[in-house]
Amino acid sequence: MIESLKILVVEDEMIIGAEISMYLEQIGHEVIGLLPRAEDVIPFIESNKPQLVLLDIRLKGTLDGIDIAGKIKSLYDDIPIIFLTANSDDFHFNRASATRPEAFISKPFTKKNLHRAVALVASKLSEHEINPTSGEVTLLDDRVFIYDKGKRDRVFTKDIFYLEADRNYSKIYTDKKEFILSINLKSIEEKLPPEIFIRVHRSYIINIHAIESILDSQLLVKGKSIPLAKGMRAALLEKLRVL
Repeated sequence: MIESLKILVVEDEMIIGAEISMYLEQIGHEVIGLLPRAEDVIPFIESNKPQLVLLDIRLKGTLDGIDIAGKIKSLYDDIPIIFLTANSDDFHFNRASATRPEAFISKPFTKKNLHRAVALVASKLSEHEINPTSGEVTLLDDRVFIYDKGKRDRVFTKDIFYLEADRNYSKIYTDKKEFILSINLKSIEEKLPPEIFIRVHRSYIINIHAIESILDSQLLVKGKSIPLAKGMRAALLEKLRVL
């Protein structure tokens, strides 16, 4: 069970933001940032990698909390968001819900509601805790060597069906085994032969020879349904066309 989360609070009413931060730290969490402007959020996340973002819906400036939540989800789909809101109208609720937040906390907040919402996120993250094998991948011709539990496993690239991002880790799925590595997907992508592998979604890279079917917005790869991003469909079809 994750006992302590690294939390970013985005709140333009600094007194409220300070109260939230103080209470979160009292119950054992680490507030790694308190930001008043939506425009500062993405650069902060890139540098500090919070495990949770508490985000006020009505932020002053060119972007509101819902706008920046959409950007967070497009870039960091694994970071959960809890909205802080004084608005209960359908328009804001529907906009905010589309970003798939973990919870809404009404202002003025109560310690109980804040505690429960954050505890729920911590519980969900604990369910998905993983134990990576290593961050070391070596490519050699038609195979990769993955350092796993004190030895190097040889995996032929043709036997890798797809790769999946999981927070700051990557999963490699093969015909015999699943590897969990403590490096991000982009670092592995740079080591893979581009004539065989292609990114089809921000969270997935596939072996084009493992594709079983292609639909409008998803692929079937060795029995696994994988999302196909709209902007990546044309590149995939072009790669398949030249095979």
